Amino acid sequence: MKLTQATVNDLLAELGPGDGYMYLPSDLDPQALTDLLDGRYGAARTLVLDGFTDPTVDESRGAALLVPFEDRAVKIRAWAYGDQWVGTGTARDAGGAERPVLVVAHREVPEPLAVGPDEDEGVDWMERLRRITGWTQPAQRPDVDWAEVESRLGSALPSDYKRMVETFGEGAFDGFLDLHQEPWTSFREDGLLIWAGTEHENLYCWRADGEDPDRWPVVVQTFDGEDVPFDCQATEFVCRILTDPHHPFTMARYFDTHWFMNYRESG
Repeated sequence: MKLTQATVNDLLAELGPGDGYMYLPSDLDPQALTDLLDGRYGAARTLVLDGFTDPTVDESRGAALLVPFEDRAVKIRAWAYGDQWVGTGTARDAGGAERPVLVVAHREVPEPLAVGPDEDEGVDWMERLRRITGWTQPAQRPDVDWAEVESRLGSALPSDYKRMVETFGEGAFDGFLDLHQEPWTSFREDGLLIWAGTEHENLYCWRADGEDPDRWPVVVQTFDGEDVPFDCQATEFVCRILTDPHHPFTMARYFDTHWFMNYRESG
């Protein structure tokens, strides 16, 4: 079986939205399937390794994925996405043969710990973003020539955005919110300068008003052309959509952990 993201879509569709599992062909590479799911859902948690179940596994950590296999699971890794657990690895079938498996189960969506609306103005949102994403790598682009970029744009840029690019480099938050390595090379006629975007065609911008770019508000231009303003900097905006389930552009309800997908490492 040739594995692609389209193949994964088909397998998950076959399992359906509820609880389900399937044994896969023996010649399928379980690691290849794990890698594809990693690319889709982020870093997995290990539930079973070499036949031993992690003693901390409970309903909040994907225990429902192990139910179909009883004591036959050999290696199972799990991802949380919205109201569903997704797991893959290997388990012994009824005949005792170890085979690749794919399994899904219903997940009760917890209420994530949101960033409070009245945070102290002294919060370092870039450092908070590091903690939210579990980022421990060294700066990916510490030598960006911002003087050249700003000269070409004809404007200075917000300092928190520059720290984001220097720290994370090329990639996307939760594999979804794509961080532009520099804003679009000219100001739009509507005064918006775009610093990020999504596959849903939402554009994340600044309204470039005033001489101090650190005071530019964020504006989301939706795929249908609506402009939605937010009185905050880019890093604060990203922190809030990752952690606040009530934010109008929240990503908090889809994943139980958050990460930055580095395109150079994933390529």
